[in-house]
Amino acid sequence: MYLGLDIGTSSVKGVLIDGQHKILASASSALKVSRPHPGWSEQNPEDWWKACNSVVRALAREKPKSMAGVEGIGLSGQQHGATLLDKADKVLRPAILWNDARAFAECWEIEAREPRSRSIAGNIPLSGFTAPKLVWVKNHETRIFDQVAKVLLPKDYVRLRMTGEYASDMSDAAGTFWLNVEKREWSDILLAATDMSRAQMPSLFEGTEPTGRLTTALAKFWGMPKRPVIAGGGGDNAASACGIGAVKPGAAFASLGTSGVLFVSNVRFMPNTARAVHAFCHAVPGTWHQMGVILSATASLEWLAGILATPAPKLIATLGQNVDGPSPALFLPYLSGERTPVADSEVLAHDGSWS
Repeated sequence: MYLGLDIGTSSVKGVLIDGQHKILASASSALKVSRPHPGWSEQNPEDWWKACNSVVRALAREKPKSMAGVEGIGLSGQQHGATLLDKADKVLRPAILWNDARAFAECWEIEAREPRSRSIAGNIPLSGFTAPKLVWVKNHETRIFDQVAKVLLPKDYVRLRMTGEYASDMSDAAGTFWLNVEKREWSDILLAATDMSRAQMPSLFEGTEPTGRLTTALAKFWGMPKRPVIAGGGGDNAASACGIGAVKPGAAFASLGTSGVLFVSNVRFMPNTARAVHAFCHAVPGTWHQMGVILSATASLEWLAGILATPAPKLIATLGQNVDGPSPALFLPYLSGERTPVADSEVLAHDGSWS
């Protein structure tokens, strides 16, 4: 038996499968996003952990014997979120999420300090990435920055609570702007550009590698006597690619969730920062991927639903199961033709928007 946990933005989701990949049960627990200022987006890491426990309990109620037989746990999660811990693993402040826009000026600061940053990271520094967030904390919350002993991504904070280990996988780490994406290792050059060090980073693993086992106490609490091994896992998009089989060169998919994603798997590191394309490590060893992302896809629909006081499913119900004519999928027709938006790398380096 195997358990998958996804630490998403809107919820934590869990799925229980058997050795033949048959889904036996699934559960979810909702999360809230805090927006204390315009452009800010934060969550309390403790809420991720509470939601994980809620999901596990729900699955255990439905399939107690199967949950007791779990031998391995896979993790995926929202990328880029900055979870800051002190020397005692105490959370220093709410986690700054992937869709938080406050650190746009810090992107300029990183590039000014390290002109080689794009070629090393394979990406344009954007405020959504983890590294600019830490520069923002250094500039605006110095007392907190001085206490940072570890920086973990959302799923890796959950991993710490599960195993006691500081660990991350290549695909998630590639979204921090601290990784040498081609070499699949932390970059001392990029870390220095943000006044950070390797000592503050988790150990790196491929998505398929074991990163530790469930602690004895938690295994007892969750009713898992085999103390399941926790796999490296992946960032949400890389994990989705594995789930649908987009792991071979050229395999691609489009995803419309809170964010919108166009994803293609690559056999090698293929940066294209001039066109504002992300180049990340895949969750599969020795594989990379490219991505184009918008920060608001179905979140825009939820916003409209709130304005119109109408549930989102009702708004799209008139589309039916089959839609004649052009695809309704969020402006995808504009990806070709004379009205295609042109990426201005200088603008994108500042705020991630199209010119």
